[in-house]
Amino acid sequence: MRSPVTILIGLLILIPSLSHAQKRWGGSRVNRLINRFFNDTTSAAEKSFRVYPTLGYSPETGVEPGASALWLFRAKGDSTNRLSEVQTFAFFTFKAQYGLWIDNAIYGDQDKWFFLGRSRIQRFPLLYYGIGDQTSGDHPAVVDANYILLRQRVLRKIKPNLFLGPEIDFQHLFSVAFNQPEEGLHHPLPTGSDGTTNLGFGAALVYDNRHNVLNVRKGWFAELSYLGYHPSLASDYSFSSINLDVRGFHPHKKNNVIAWQVVGNFMKGEVPFNQMAMVGGEMMMRGYYQGRYRDKNMLAAQVEYRMLPFAFSKRWGATIFAGTATVAPQVKAFKLDRTQLAGGAGLRYLLFPKKDIFLRLDVGFTREGPGFYFFTGEAF
Repeated sequence: MRSPVTILIGLLILIPSLSHAQKRWGGSRVNRLINRFFNDTTSAAEKSFRVYPTLGYSPETGVEPGASALWLFRAKGDSTNRLSEVQTFAFFTFKAQYGLWIDNAIYGDQDKWFFLGRSRIQRFPLLYYGIGDQTSGDHPAVVDANYILLRQRVLRKIKPNLFLGPEIDFQHLFSVAFNQPEEGLHHPLPTGSDGTTNLGFGAALVYDNRHNVLNVRKGWFAELSYLGYHPSLASDYSFSSINLDVRGFHPHKKNNVIAWQVVGNFMKGEVPFNQMAMVGGEMMMRGYYQGRYRDKNMLAAQVEYRMLPFAFSKRWGATIFAGTATVAPQVKAFKLDRTQLAGGAGLRYLLFPKKDIFLRLDVGFTREGPGFYFFTGEAF
């Protein structure tokens, strides 16, 4: 499992030392760079841009140097507009593997437009455990492939906090090498195992009264969307999906927040394995490898208690979280006794005080072991 945290753990530990160094170095260039990174001097309406290093490791790739960048801004520089964010994460390995991730939540002036999406361009091995809720975690296949994902919603405000608009999803898996495990049984080759290209069109209805996507103190987010894929629309397979995502954020005491999320993915047709509903990852069911369990349908939920920051600190905080999820080939086949559980805790550092943005380092625990995650902003 990729863990891009090694440098950043050390970076967080060194913050007190860097603050002391600032006093020693006075007005030096190093001091100015440190101060710019760790102290947000821009106003709430001004743009902010930060780049910071990452260093990960996984058995499939070895060492992964990389960098993350975060761009924050408000439409027309107006502090009454919502905070928009664009996040990027890029990495490479010494085995000629690479990846570029981009996530965006961009609000127009007075919320007239809302652009919500994510992009992935990578050559990175994916672990494949099979399909269903009873797959073994001992001997996964390793799928070495190039992968492109471009998903974007272009939403127009129809009422305050309510948006409607088209959604497009393009996914291309190519140059695939499906490597069966050296030990244990071989996996039956799934749909799309030799590569697949699918272009889906649909629509999304979104209710969103959040004012800071990266750290929601109070509000609601709900999305209901539909996507259809068909060979007549440049897809290799014919299938469709209905997706539901509901989140609530409730303040508790001065700085604390109780946050929860419920997600449902429901698919029909001939779905390629790389586009099935998946359990795991950096957002839902932290601790499980993304795709540890996969199928046409998924139900998942999580709850998190956030202390942002601690009552005794201006910059440091923490969270505790728990989640549950299950997959099934059909909606009527969901079984509660096959539900998976995950939970964990995280450390937070307030990177942008005036914009209320935290760095998060999470450790998720499952029955199969821990997973580590380092990102800007909360998981949901």
